[in-house]
Amino acid sequence: MTINEAQQIVDRWINTTGIRYFDELTNTALLMEEVGEVARIIARKYGEQSFKRIYLL
Repeated sequence: MTINEAQQIVDRWINTTGIRYFDELTNTALLMEEVGEVARIIARKYGEQSFKRIYLL
């Protein structure tokens, strides 16, 4: 499957389920949120930050 074919499948799904496309600002914010989560994991697993200990009461 090519990228173009995958885009067409997604476009058909969006247009037939009643869901709409988000605007550029919303898409950018959602992407930044996801990238931030991945960056946090990478910084803790491979970088100098450490995971927080969870204390159960």
